[in-house]
Amino acid sequence: MIADVEKELRYISGIIKQRGRVILNHYSITAPQFVALQWLMEKGDLTIGELSNHIHLACSTTTDLVDRMEKNELVERVRDPKDRRVVRIHVLSKGQKIIHEVIEKRQNYLENVLRNVPEEDVETLNRLLHVLHGNMIEIDKEEH
Repeated sequence: MIADVEKELRYISGIIKQRGRVILNHYSITAPQFVALQWLMEKGDLTIGELSNHIHLACSTTTDLVDRMEKNELVERVRDPKDRRVVRIHVLSKGQKIIHEVIEKRQNYLENVLRNVPEEDVETLNRLLHVLHGNMIEIDKEEH
């Protein structure tokens, strides 16, 4: 049973990733840039080190990524008002617009996929996904 759950989650994740890449082809942004923007939108302004930890890339790679994003006016580097030595990455309106549009298109895709599924089944799926995610977060906390 667990092997089947893992396989289905892997397949679903792969399809969603592939669909996301197709959507991203319509924007002047790469998949790693999209992931970085998502983290910045969710967590707020982050340092290069913090962002590196979230996207699982080396600091030097993240710096290059942010350089390109800054050049494309998706983000800007800003000094932390509490500690001028600290530089944070801030999402600009162009970056916010792309994130919102791509996520909306992904949600539309999922809505289309689930259109023939009874509402109570969608609610159950949502509840179970929240349980799964919550349990994953708890296990991660215990391991660190």
